Amino acid sequence: MPVDKLLRYGEEMGLSLDAAVLEKFRLYEEELRRWNQWINLTRLTGPEEVAVKHFLDSLTCLKVLPLAGGERVLDVGSGAGFPGLPLRLVRNIRLVLLDSSRKKVEFLQHLCRSLGLADVEVLHGRAEDLGRREGYREAFDVVVARAVASLAVLAEYCLPFTACGGYFLAQKGPKVREELAEATEAINLLGGRVVKMERVILPEGAGERSLVLIRKEMATPPQYPRKAGIPGKRPLGKYRR
Repeated sequence: MPVDKLLRYGEEMGLSLDAAVLEKFRLYEEELRRWNQWINLTRLTGPEEVAVKHFLDSLTCLKVLPLAGGERVLDVGSGAGFPGLPLRLVRNIRLVLLDSSRKKVEFLQHLCRSLGLADVEVLHGRAEDLGRREGYREAFDVVVARAVASLAVLAEYCLPFTACGGYFLAQKGPKVREELAEATEAINLLGGRVVKMERVILPEGAGERSLVLIRKEMATPPQYPRKAGIPGKRPLGKYRR
């Protein structure tokens, strides 16, 4: 992996990536490519693509959400570990990774062992189910998600996990304003309020990302999230049952 690019662009973001951290990113990229031969983890397999479109993209979360360390963070729909694991490599957060694919969970478990991240919890399950469970409901300082679903659906997945006073950060694409207009009612209903939205341009023509930061201001009503599968079929704001 081109660690020089990761180092350079990381420094431009104000991140100090030492040799040990860069080695972990190199190992991450290596394991991602190796496992991707058997499991569909990502369509991006070139080392430079992974460095910019996965690692740096994940780290842009820090532009709107400075993590001091110690925060309990949940990555919903983590897939190959983005954005949660890159954030864990540069910040000492208490990370939980959640995905509904057992194969991806097996990859994440292997990867955490390989990276020496024994403190990272990897869970197999649906957000709609886990979001009702004691110890997880409204138990996280920060919840993050990248390209999992529309913002209205993501809000129902993620805000039930978010503690009052905490934050839910969604990494979205260029159509974020349309999604936000459709999701505002759902976000408010679930106890959240949009406090910031920032457009990020990735280097080397790798595209753009919109970061939507939502603060949890009130407890989520107990009937949410609805049963598994319903949020995706009937997003809040369009349907109320």
